[in-house]
Amino acid sequence: MDYSKSVIPSHLFGDRGSNLVVINPGSANIRIGLAQQDAPFNIPHCIARRMTGANESPRRNLQDQMLNSQVTTAQHVEREKAYDIIASLLKIPFLDEEVANNSHPRKMGRVDVLSQQNSKKETVFPWTDVFQKSQSKEASTAPESSSREHETIESPGPHESNDGDKPQTSELKYKEYICGEEAMRISPTEPYCLRRPIRRGHLNISQYYPMQQVLEDIQAIWDWILIDKLHIPHSERNMYSALIVVPETFDNREIKEILSIILRDLRFSSAVVHQEGLAAVFGNGLSTACVVNIGAQVTSVICVEDGVALPHTQMTLRFGGEDVSRCLLWTQRHHQTWPPIRTDALAKPIDLLMLNRLKESYCQIYEGEVEAVGVVHSYEDGLPPGSHKTRLTALNVAPMGLFYPTLLVPDVYPPPPRSWFKDYEDMLEDTWHIDFPRRPDVSDGLYSGINNPLQMWDNYPYMSNQQKKEDNIGLADAITKSILSTGRIDLQRKLFCSMQLIGGVALTAGLISAVEERVLHAIPSNEAIDTVEVLQSRTNPLFVPWRGGAILGVIDYGRDAWIHREDWIKNGIHIAGGRKYKDSYYLQAQPMCYINS
Repeated sequence: MDYSKSVIPSHLFGDRGSNLVVINPGSANIRIGLAQQDAPFNIPHCIARRMTGANESPRRNLQDQMLNSQVTTAQHVEREKAYDIIASLLKIPFLDEEVANNSHPRKMGRVDVLSQQNSKKETVFPWTDVFQKSQSKEASTAPESSSREHETIESPGPHESNDGDKPQTSELKYKEYICGEEAMRISPTEPYCLRRPIRRGHLNISQYYPMQQVLEDIQAIWDWILIDKLHIPHSERNMYSALIVVPETFDNREIKEILSIILRDLRFSSAVVHQEGLAAVFGNGLSTACVVNIGAQVTSVICVEDGVALPHTQMTLRFGGEDVSRCLLWTQRHHQTWPPIRTDALAKPIDLLMLNRLKESYCQIYEGEVEAVGVVHSYEDGLPPGSHKTRLTALNVAPMGLFYPTLLVPDVYPPPPRSWFKDYEDMLEDTWHIDFPRRPDVSDGLYSGINNPLQMWDNYPYMSNQQKKEDNIGLADAITKSILSTGRIDLQRKLFCSMQLIGGVALTAGLISAVEERVLHAIPSNEAIDTVEVLQSRTNPLFVPWRGGAILGVIDYGRDAWIHREDWIKNGIHIAGGRKYKDSYYLQAQPMCYINS
């Protein structure tokens, strides 16, 4: 009983972390690895499936719920207004104040010093080779891929192409599906359809992307990572447990589906769920904090007090790092510094990879004109990547969109049908009345209860007071609103001095001081609070929730919450005694449990 208290921490990770897989799924990327690893694999959460004539989607290369990629006139006006507000704050020219004499040398900001430290900034992304030789591994359960997909890609020269090295057609066959970054680097001329199973913090369900396809794609991506990256074959899965660090945006129904994938399809022996904000607090060794998670597509704010998440403090903002990347492109085009190439972050995923890299290398928040000379790459259909040296300007504007979201125009991805997520009654409708096909390798006994999923939700108590808040406000206002909603001045003061920024965007230079300054100004004058502070992260902000999940799993925190595969498959979820989810309120903490044997 006292083992975890007496053992040396490194030994504890070695003993218990070797067979614990920690999974932190996000909209754009998934962090996954063994708990004993120093850092997880960080892999784009997408899959490209080979198309045939019978199953081509309405969009040739992308299967998504994206319906509108055009900025409306009203949005454009609001964006320009936001730019001018930011220009005034940063002391840079407004949109209509172009420099009269272009030959006059303009001030170069501190960004050059920063970017020189980033060796990735001019990496060329090569097109993915979608073929495999016919004599390659038989019956492979996952497509071939580089084992270093999460690392910097060493590409061929900018004018080299894989196309010229292709063997004769008779020796080639298409890979059935390709996952991760390689899926985003497939040429639009190839017969593949890219799918992103999670979008804006929810399962990416739409009329073009049915729930069953979404779940199958998640299973395929995760299975490929387990085999190709972690080298855990199906035959050894029963020796491993899974800890899932779920985003705050996930609803009960989505968590239930993820658990079914983990236990039923991927065949882990047991699993447990922890919410992202709570794991982040543990990941940085804290007990009380306001966790601000700025992801690629969603920003979440939630307060944690003494290791307990406060559900009424949660805010969900529908923008993130990818929106900053697209805004960077808009800014350059407006200033006519972008080369005359076809760059489309929505229709061409490889362009989004490039824009994300430029954002990470050059964007920062400082006063004054921040400019740099960088290399932009063009990816034309069927042609080798091209390189274009260009001057990048107003590099401090795009990240300020976090505080002024009308600059970002994030709603090009409409949300999923809200009836899927908002209340308990709707969760029992739609495809829940459909019997799922039984896998041929699973016996009838293991499918007891699955063909009638409704019984898992009998008498399930829905807690309407735990509805998630979504708002179209800026980051500073969301943080202030979240903390003030706690209602206690002592806790409010503590939280305002314990703000924690996580997610990839948290690495943006100058963001911490910008958050502190703007949160302080956002606090109403009648509140007795005059100090704010963002705590420095002890590890890479991108991996903090994953690391916290590893810690929670290794020390066996909340061990009564673990679910075993046989119990889940045979009985599903319903109200019973004993084992409960104590640590994740989005599983409706107290009442959600599984039956004791």
